[in-house]
Order: sequence, then C-alpha cells, then structure tokens
Amino acid sequence: MDDDTVSNESKATTLSQLMALRLSRRDALRGMAAAGVYGLVGCATPATQGSGSSLTFTESGRFMDETHHVAPGYKVNTLIRWGDPLHADAPAFNPQAQSAAAQERQFGANNDYVAFMPLPRGSANSTRGLLCVNHEYTLAPLMWPGYAPESYAKNLTREQCETEMAATGHSIVEVENRGGQWLVNRASPYNRRISTRGTVIRVAGPAAGHPRMSTKADVSGTRVIGTLANCAGGTTPWGTVLTAEENIHYSFTGDASTGREAAAWKRMGIDGRARSLWGRHFDRFNLNKEPNEANRFGWIVEIDPYDPRSLPVKRTALGRCNQECANTVISYDGRIAVYKGDDRRMEYVYKFVTRDACNTDQPEANRDLLDSGTLYVARFETSKMQWLPLVFGQGPLTKANGFENQGDVVIDSRRAADLLGATPMDRPEDVEVNPATGRVYVALTFNENRKPDQIDAANPRGPNKHGHIIEIIPPMINGKSDHAATECKWEFFIVVGDPKNPEHGARYHGPVSPTGWITAPDNLTFDPKGRIWIATDGQEDWSGFADSLYAAETSGPHRGVTRCFFSSPRGSEVTGPAFTPDGKTLFLSVQHPGDEKGSTFDKPSTRWPDFKPDMPPRPAVVAITKADGGEIGS
Repeated sequence: MDDDTVSNESKATTLSQLMALRLSRRDALRGMAAAGVYGLVGCATPATQGSGSSLTFTESGRFMDETHHVAPGYKVNTLIRWGDPLHADAPAFNPQAQSAAAQERQFGANNDYVAFMPLPRGSANSTRGLLCVNHEYTLAPLMWPGYAPESYAKNLTREQCETEMAATGHSIVEVENRGGQWLVNRASPYNRRISTRGTVIRVAGPAAGHPRMSTKADVSGTRVIGTLANCAGGTTPWGTVLTAEENIHYSFTGDASTGREAAAWKRMGIDGRARSLWGRHFDRFNLNKEPNEANRFGWIVEIDPYDPRSLPVKRTALGRCNQECANTVISYDGRIAVYKGDDRRMEYVYKFVTRDACNTDQPEANRDLLDSGTLYVARFETSKMQWLPLVFGQGPLTKANGFENQGDVVIDSRRAADLLGATPMDRPEDVEVNPATGRVYVALTFNENRKPDQIDAANPRGPNKHGHIIEIIPPMINGKSDHAATECKWEFFIVVGDPKNPEHGARYHGPVSPTGWITAPDNLTFDPKGRIWIATDGQEDWSGFADSLYAAETSGPHRGVTRCFFSSPRGSEVTGPAFTPDGKTLFLSVQHPGDEKGSTFDKPSTRWPDFKPDMPPRPAVVAITKADGGEIGS
C-alpha cells in the first residue's frame, strides 16, 4: 500500500551538491554503465531469452483481467482466503454478517508477507510447516456491503471498526502437502491470530518504559495492544518471525498540528487524516486523546510461531519508521545483521547489528539477542557506501538536538538519520540477502516526486516512475561476508522499465523479452539456487498491466535478465513470495484484488478467487507447484 506524500523535509546537502552539481542525468547513466549496467539495443523473444539460463519456464505474458495467470506447466492452488476459519470450531466466513469475535478466529484481510516455517522446528521439511502471514490493512468499500467509497466514512460503526482491527495483524496456520495438494490443518495447536484488536505485545529494547511510550492504559510503556500495518518481514536463524509495521499513519485521527509530539508526527507522516476511522470510536487511535499511542507503532515485532503461548515482542533497538522488512543474516563473526527499508519516498535504508553472536546450537539463548546492538543508516557514494551509526551521544545525536537518550533516537530514527546525512532513497522496500553469495539487494520501487536536481549516485532518475534494484557487496573475511562492516561496495543490479522506451532510461545486463521487463520492484526473495524473484507494486499504474512476479539469475551471462512467471488479478498486488526448502512450492500473497476506482463490495471489478455472486473479492495466499513435481523455475 502506498501514498505519494513525502515527510522528509531534511535540508541536508544532497550527494549531487557534494559533487559540485556535476551529476547530470547523462552523467548518472554513464555511472550506471561504469558499474556494470548495460543498455539494450532491443528486446529478445521469450524463446531466445531463456537460452542457456537455468530459468527455463515459458513466460506467462502481460494481463489485466479478473483472474491470475502463471507460466505454462504450473498449478495454482488457492490455499487460504480472508475469512477462512483457522480452527475446527471457528465460524465460516459470512461476508454479510461479519463480527470482530469471528474475525479473531479467521484468516485476516489483505495478506502480505509470507514465511514458511518447517515442522518440526529446525528441520528442512518441505511438506509440512507453519505459514506465517501478515495482514496489512482493510479496505472498507471492499469489506462492507452497501458502502460506496465516498459514503463509508459517514456510516462505519464501532463494531465494524473493531472487526477491521481484528482483521489486521498476523496469522499463523499449519499447512501440509498431501498427495501433491496443499491443505490447511484447522485442528493444529499452532494456529492463532495476532491482531490489532486484542493481542498483548511486550515492548523491549531502548524505548521500553520510555515516557513517550506511556499511555493511560499502559503507564509503564512496556505493553502494547496489537500490531498493525504489517507489511513485509523476515525470519531469524533461531526460528522466529519478524513482522514490520509500515504505514501506521493511516490508523490515527485528530489534530496533528499541536501538542508535544506534533513535530514527531509530522516527520512520521502522521497528519490525522487516517484511512481508518478507528479513532472515532477508540481513544487510543485519537492523537489528541492518547498522544503517545502512535509512538508505540512503527516497530519490528518478533513472533515465535512454534510457541502459541508466547508473547510477541516489539524490538525497539531496531528503530522506528515505515518498516517494510526485517531480513536477517549471520555475519562472518556470528553476529546477526538485520536489513530494513523505510518505505516512503526520500526515506532511508537501515541495518541493525547485534552486540552478541548468535547461538545456533541453542535457539532459546537468542531470545533477547535483538535488544542490544547498533542501528545504522546508509549513505551511498559513487561506488561505495557508508553505514552511519545511530547512537545517542555520537555526532549530532545529543541533547542539544533534542535527544535525551537512545530511546529518543530509536523513536525518532528518521530525524536522527536526517542529522547524519543519510541518502534519501526512492521508496526503499525489501532488503534481502542472497544466501548463496551474501550480497544484499535493495528494491527501490519508484519515486515520481524526485526532481531532476535531486538525482544522486544511487537514485539516478528524477522523476523515477519505474524503480531500480541496488546490490550491496559487503567485504569478505575468511571467505564469509562481513555484514557488520561500516563500509561496503555497491552497484546497480537493474534499473527497470521498458528498454524500448528511451524515456524510461531502463538498464538491464542483457536483452529482456517484451513480457519480461518490469516496473515497480517491491518484495524480493531467493530460491534455493540463489536466483532472485521480484514481486511488483504499481505496474498497473505506471505500465498498464497487472502486478506480477518475475525471476532472474544473479550471476553469469543471464544476470539481471528478468522473466515474468505470474500475473495477478486486476486491482491486486503480488506480495510475500516464499519457497519451501526444496524449491518445489512457491507461496504467494495476492493482496487487495479489485482495489480500483469505483470498485465496491457490491460491484467489484473482480470476484477473485471465488467468482461467486455472493462473495466479494478476497485476498488469499496461493501455493504454486510444477505439474510434474519439479523445482519452481525449471
């Protein structure tokens, strides 16, 4: 989910200014060529493009219709949909009679990030596991019958708002492959909902107990009800899931121009004009009645899916922003690095490095590993980058600039990053590590608001309507990547768009087919062979065809040559791609099908995936397998 506002008003000197304003659009493209990104003379056909590549599937093509499409030879199984029961005794979905109590026991709305966690814990089982799925937000016109987009704000009831809160957050559900068919086990003791409405979540790290985290309901500032705006995420080596709270500004109403937190609200993009109406009925979402409540969201939340009795934990040492992801990797010395993107225009890329090493032999020993360490923000230069520490007392992060302690630094991570001169990026979304190489890939979705005089080494187009992917190369120590390093090399992986259109300025490493070029890269993942899979968010707006999933090699002669594998139904977004360890199943979220102008519950632009007249469009997770049982992509 996206809006086009910019809350970063930092006056920090841009990299183009640091280079004496010599970096023009032409200079930037020359820099891309020097970094190994090449332009195209033309496009290849699907047949010739796959020659010699390990990605041998036939591309699925371009679509804009009411259903999904996948490469020939693959099967798509709709595994679980919004409203499906999570328990044997949970009520069936009734779109005409929804309730908060029912929704708490059903699969949530607008599923995003997906993690497949094998059962038993610590195994590489590819036929049985836990699906851990984010539920980012609700869309009232597609959720409630009888409401037009312009009328629901006047009529939404307290019970409906509470049901929406119950529909957001996270779901954990056991799934199993039986005879080639993936099924949900509703009798599993692992199944549970973690919702905005009622789940108690512990606060840990520097912001725990901070006065700015204290509310009437939780004076201690150590317990929060719920998690919300859950977009992407990640997993840890010890078997937990990290879920990222992204667009929290949509949930708070009130006058954001006054009060002690007004400046902080503005920097977080919280203007009181919430998409949801929860603040009308629940004081904690009203800025003027509970001014600190907004500070309790925008964090990375750690969940143990294998222990249904465990409390989720907000790990505040990792900082606060519009969190898009939290992907972990073990550095050469055993410490953990967590990579994150702040998904707004002109915002930053972060990483957190733990103080202590991970204990891979005793997972329980890592329970509080993410509470101590150093948070960094990225500054990109022409061919190298710096990771700048966000540490209270260092550089400008002092009392003179309004920081009393590390709690203030992590609550106001964006402002701290502004003062350090971090590089404003073009909507940094997923930041993923290739497990085969240790290289780090940063998806920059697009930024149509970047002006031509704001281009820099890492953001070479202004405006940038199509996006790009950056590859960070950490130094090697004893043959292993040093993810704790504060200086790394970087280059462009791809600069996307239509290579046949000179106005796009697209750059790939080799010819892409007419159906293979992409726009708006968003979620990333890697299959067991180390190939990158790229989900898009915004192709429908910028290129006129539905959001899709693409694959590409990351090395060799076909490096960065993208191929279209899956196309979503109209109005939807492809999110959360996740593979089983054997690479034979790919789970995908199809989010907000039918989210188009004029589309409503009663008259939607698609009724995917049920296609029944009494059912609205329903976000769902699908399982994709190859008809012959082989690996995905082959």
